[in-house]
Amino acid sequence: MHMADALLSPAVGATMWAATGVALAWSARRVRVQGDDRIVPLMGVLGAFVFAAQMINFSIPATGSSGHLGGGLLLAILLGPHAAFVAIASVLTVQALFFADGGLLALGANVFNLGVFPCFVAYPLVYRALVGAGASGRRIAVAAVLAAVMGLELGALGVVLQTVASGITSLSLSTFALLMLPIHLAIGLVEGLATAAVVLFIRRARPDLVDRSAAAPAAAARSLRPLLASLLAATVLTGGALSWFASPQPDGLEWSIEHAAGGAELPAPDTGVHHWLARLQARVALLPDYALPASAQAAAPAAAPKQDAPTWPAVDAGTSLAGVVGGAITLALVRVAALLLRRRR
Repeated sequence: MHMADALLSPAVGATMWAATGVALAWSARRVRVQGDDRIVPLMGVLGAFVFAAQMINFSIPATGSSGHLGGGLLLAILLGPHAAFVAIASVLTVQALFFADGGLLALGANVFNLGVFPCFVAYPLVYRALVGAGASGRRIAVAAVLAAVMGLELGALGVVLQTVASGITSLSLSTFALLMLPIHLAIGLVEGLATAAVVLFIRRARPDLVDRSAAAPAAAARSLRPLLASLLAATVLTGGALSWFASPQPDGLEWSIEHAAGGAELPAPDTGVHHWLARLQARVALLPDYALPASAQAAAPAAAPKQDAPTWPAVDAGTSLAGVVGGAITLALVRVAALLLRRRR
């Protein structure tokens, strides 16, 4: 659900940047005030894991579409909503800057849609309301699914409203919404199940991270190193190898735009802010679209003849490199941000 700059006007894009900036400043202040030192390493590793997990698109049966884990709800459950928002904002920033995934003008909107709604709406109003101290695994799973669906549906609605308010596309509000909301309902169900699986796995190893109110002092004092090592290994495996198995089908947003526009492309304006930001993104993107740059691909020897249809699994060194490098950059960025917040405290 990463929006491209072609969907947004400069006015709407700037407004969403401002709204996201306020939410990020407030979240940073809350993280600094709360002062949980365990959050520093956990934020970085979980941010890297979410980056890698977002590379795996799963097919939505009978639709020709796909989706991927948003990660905002998972981070909110394990880190708390404010630290989670800082982490998901870092993930999306790395994706936009170094991998050209989502536009720079649309970055504020993407962080808002994928961060504010799951962290500050779905998590407190649905997940925490349903999951109390000592909740069963089944209750956690149900709450995770319901909260994931709510967060993604609100995010999808945000995309629709921001696009229509921009007025630079011909997409109809009703048509676009009728496509976006049902497809993201299906994606939300899968994300909720995946979130529940990860949370329950971590709960077995460190129940104090999932249920802080019932955490025993002895459990809270245990080292996080075994868990961090497991998450790092999962991150490398996911970004370096499992990303080959991502569905080649368009994601829910791309699929909705294709059907709402009758198959026509929606190019961004080639002037003004759109043109300047597109040139900037092209310069800073190390591995655009999670692949080796075109110049590197052209210089590499051809190992096999080109095929018209995409292969699956798409075994590709560029994808593996993007997964590992992106996870490392995200880990470093989130950790530096967390350390700076702790130092200010």
